[in-house]
Amino acid sequence: MKRVAIFADEPDWHCARLLGAFRRRRATISVVSLRQCGFQLGGGGTGVTIPGFETGTPDVALVRNIPNGSFEQVTFRLSILHALRELGIPVVNDARAIERCVDKSMTSFLLHRAGIATPHTLVTEEAATATSWRRTEANDIVAKPLFGAQGRGLGRIARGEPLPDAATEPLRGVLYLQRYVGRERDWRDYRVFVVGGSAIAAMVRHGTSWVTNVARGGICEPAPCSGNLADLALAAASAVGAAYCGVDLIEDQERGLLVLEVNSMPAWKGLQSVAEVDIADRIAAHVLGL
Repeated sequence: MKRVAIFADEPDWHCARLLGAFRRRRATISVVSLRQCGFQLGGGGTGVTIPGFETGTPDVALVRNIPNGSFEQVTFRLSILHALRELGIPVVNDARAIERCVDKSMTSFLLHRAGIATPHTLVTEEAATATSWRRTEANDIVAKPLFGAQGRGLGRIARGEPLPDAATEPLRGVLYLQRYVGRERDWRDYRVFVVGGSAIAAMVRHGTSWVTNVARGGICEPAPCSGNLADLALAAASAVGAAYCGVDLIEDQERGLLVLEVNSMPAWKGLQSVAEVDIADRIAAHVLGL
């Protein structure tokens, strides 16, 4: 039986689903927070300490989330994931993919570099650069925190309105600006779930506003997980190097489907409510196949 470490800060609905899926496949599971892990060097062994694996290391690890903390704490926790990869232990998703997806500017760069259609974007610390770029955009602009999820901290700025001060929360010194893409009513976008190089489930999210996240009241309905929707999601996952992820897409009237974001530690409770496939089971199957 494979020994699996699930890195999660607290056992939630997703952890319960994953535990059930792994146990049905006869894996030995330990759920542990990265807060509890560390390095112990100079006395032999691997050098990495993980509760529940005192006499060795897991055969494979799944990252459900990384706890918030100071810059130093988050860097240290990512170092644990980097170290496991150096030891030859598969990590899903590995630290490099997580770093690429948590940082929206790097996600956007990698999507652009791969030729994947995304909204026009500017990321800068310079207010003058942002103001100059803003003059070239006829559409509204969306300002996003560089690190953010579930629709928190988004701001929509109409033409003629001032750009936000980058020094304020939640921007923390960086202006991440995108051309607004979407409707003025009947707001909707798409979420596609990718596991192991396959698009396994998709949904349309209908919002009560232009922010359609389920955490912000978005309503889910199933969508066909095929065609251009699936192809773009797979290409986006490949561009950031994610073994499993949630890919957000939106329709542009002129350019068609655009990729908005890639989430390397996605929630799927809303998607599972409308999906026929057991998402946790598909994740477990992929992890145990490594």
